[in-house]
Amino acid sequence: MTHLHPVVKKVSEAIKSRSTTTREHYLLQVQHQQKLRWGKLGPTNLAHAFASVTEDERLILRTSETGQNIAIVTAYNDMVSAHQPYKDYPEQIKKALNEEGAVAQVAGGVPAMCDGITQGYEGMELSLFSRDVIAQSTAVALSHQLFDGIILLGTCDKIVPGLLMGALQFGHLPVLFIPSGPMETGQGNEQKALTRQLYAEGKIDKAALLESEQKSYHSPGTCTFYGTANTNQLLLEVMGFQLPGSTFLNPSSELRPSLNKMAAKQILRLTRQSDHYTPISQQINAHSLVNAMVALLATGGSTNLTIHLIAIARCAGLKINWKDFSELSQVIPLLTKVYPNGEADINQFETAGGVGQIINQLLDGGFLHENVDTLIGHGLNKMLQVPIKNDNGELDWQDTPSKPSPNAIISSIDKPFSTNGGLKLLTGNIGRAIVKTSAVASEHHTIKAPAIVFDDQHEVLAAFKAGELQRDFIAVVRFQGPKANGMPELHKLTPSLTSLQKQGYKVALLTDGRMSGASGKILAAIHVCPEAKDKGLIAKIETGDIIEIDAEKGIMQLHQTAASLERRMPAEFSEKEIFTSGQKLFNTARRNVSSAETGALSLF
Repeated sequence: MTHLHPVVKKVSEAIKSRSTTTREHYLLQVQHQQKLRWGKLGPTNLAHAFASVTEDERLILRTSETGQNIAIVTAYNDMVSAHQPYKDYPEQIKKALNEEGAVAQVAGGVPAMCDGITQGYEGMELSLFSRDVIAQSTAVALSHQLFDGIILLGTCDKIVPGLLMGALQFGHLPVLFIPSGPMETGQGNEQKALTRQLYAEGKIDKAALLESEQKSYHSPGTCTFYGTANTNQLLLEVMGFQLPGSTFLNPSSELRPSLNKMAAKQILRLTRQSDHYTPISQQINAHSLVNAMVALLATGGSTNLTIHLIAIARCAGLKINWKDFSELSQVIPLLTKVYPNGEADINQFETAGGVGQIINQLLDGGFLHENVDTLIGHGLNKMLQVPIKNDNGELDWQDTPSKPSPNAIISSIDKPFSTNGGLKLLTGNIGRAIVKTSAVASEHHTIKAPAIVFDDQHEVLAAFKAGELQRDFIAVVRFQGPKANGMPELHKLTPSLTSLQKQGYKVALLTDGRMSGASGKILAAIHVCPEAKDKGLIAKIETGDIIEIDAEKGIMQLHQTAASLERRMPAEFSEKEIFTSGQKLFNTARRNVSSAETGALSLF
């Protein structure tokens, strides 16, 4: 293998060093879990557990030393397009495992909401906290001490992180995911974005916008842009939790049933009864997490993962932070051009070589740890395979090509689209924030302009419609952090701000909220810490103040003297009196949530 890049090695060692105590504590928990197994439960407990299974399955489970029972935790619902295909997966899994003399039970279901539906509305204030609810729901499902392994069925934004966080609480068990795949290509993403911009400008009506949107979102499967859902999926494959080459096959692919069957049987090769015991506590370590961070940067993935990976790591006793991301980003080459940092969609990315080609290039460049565990064995090079149908119509595998095919979607390691990953830690008197530049034109990487302060994204849209924003400015949208209102995404601002930028104005966004995984063309300093609700300096910014954001130098500065800022009182957060979408149930989460840079965790 190529020698590991010194920065990747440095960051990996730093993570291990700062995590020594917490990782040891986590692994001690796992050690105590080793005694947990359904064969040790009392007869009455077991009778309850297996009352609903078939007589043949009971026979298997009576053989407590060799029988294996696999938990299925599913995020199925038929409202979320990416999760609709999971409807029949449990029966497929059960049938495959019965063929191997094992049993599977649906241990539980977890909620799965769609940010695309709630964008800009009150329901989005539950979105981030739904991740922690999913983690808790996963833990409840697995708490019965009944299982030898876990199969997770989930795809989208908060669902995958939540499932991993919950499964990590049962670190003695092996885990794998079975993906549902993306919907087939509909209307191109650039045309979709243009139509949204025209609607924001009042040039088309709502009916025309709906027609456009339904051409983009038209069938079961994940959305086709490279947002948080598809970033999750790519990282799962890089971390070895999904079969190689299975991630971005459409739900209707003829390979799907065979891959689902193979994945179901593969979990049995990872349990304590096998010769290749690989618990999740072993598979998720400092090296595999750094690999996920590298893959995120190399593909221009969603900024939401700068929160979620930190939370996942915390649940495994590991501490990663934004400085780690930023240091890696300085040396990790950008290898993809997929919307929003290109015109291609995820199906075109798959045709161009997909995840296997990304792993291949990054291994060649020395940017990934090869010595990690995957669901098919030790060594990341095990993931360099592509599923195919052989001449007999059976599932087979071929090696990933050593170089990407000539295209404008995936580059080779020696000719990247950019020499850095396009993610930067911003620091200054305002605090700390993340900025993603991989989809932002270089001429927009810096701005020094007056602030216009808003306490709500709807105020920005109202000002735009009123014609009040035809100028150079930085929109400061505060009280959008996790403690204030659950840190909703502000993606609905993108069409309006893009329109102003295309008119020639210098515009940017600064917020303690989040942006969608599809954000990109507007310079956005996001996840600002400390947030306004915590009396961060963002709460003292006033309209007209000059702010500088420099994504090249990593600067986020309010140009006011320390003395003048000391005299200012921070703006007060106005608590809602009426909740319309169940936000009141999450009061405890808002009171206890950590900062965005520490994973926005409300659990501990």
